[in-house]
Amino acid sequence: MIERIMRVNDMLEKEEIFSKVLRAGRRTYFFDVRATKADDYYITITESKKFTEEDGSFHFKKHKIYLYKEDFSSFAEILEEMTSYVLNHKGEEVISERHQKDFKKEYGSDKLEEQRTSSFTDIDFDDI
Repeated sequence: MIERIMRVNDMLEKEEIFSKVLRAGRRTYFFDVRATKADDYYITITESKKFTEEDGSFHFKKHKIYLYKEDFSSFAEILEEMTSYVLNHKGEEVISERHQKDFKKEYGSDKLEEQRTSSFTDIDFDDI
């Protein structure tokens, strides 16, 4: 029994070789170094996103990427290229409404009404 507990502890230790966490609003990113059965290392990147239901309960959706040593260089190169592209073309300012601190979804706003009626032609009944 004790030997089995020690093996489980060894497995847990291997799973938690090195970790970092990035909290970003409703999303949390986990970066973990893990070991293969052959005791080589790889990285897992997990995105965990919190969803709240109308009744106040919540659940998490997780997405995971496994990144192996042979892909590190190419992955880092492409990630750098993509992030540079976004920053060079759109800057660092977040422009998504949902990410603005003062964003409030307006129901029945003038903009919504304007969108609905913009396809109509204004007719004066005196013209008929």
